[in-house]
Amino acid sequence: MTTLGNLESNSNSYFEALATAERRALHSFFDQHVVEDDDLGYFALDEGDYNALPAHLASRVVHTVHGGMLDEF
Repeated sequence: MTTLGNLESNSNSYFEALATAERRALHSFFDQHVVEDDDLGYFALDEGDYNALPAHLASRVVHTVHGGMLDEF
């Protein structure tokens, strides 16, 4: 059963992960993902840490912030 406290902490976890992803994206060539996790709630993940995002993580991505740096000069 979901309680109000669980919803609140899950919501806080999401917004904290989103803020982290947005901050990282400003200084990264790679996309930043907000991933849902049963134990952690939500967390930010840098796509540059993986050659290709593993399927078990890709299926849990709930939001993506595109990398803000371009290497095309």
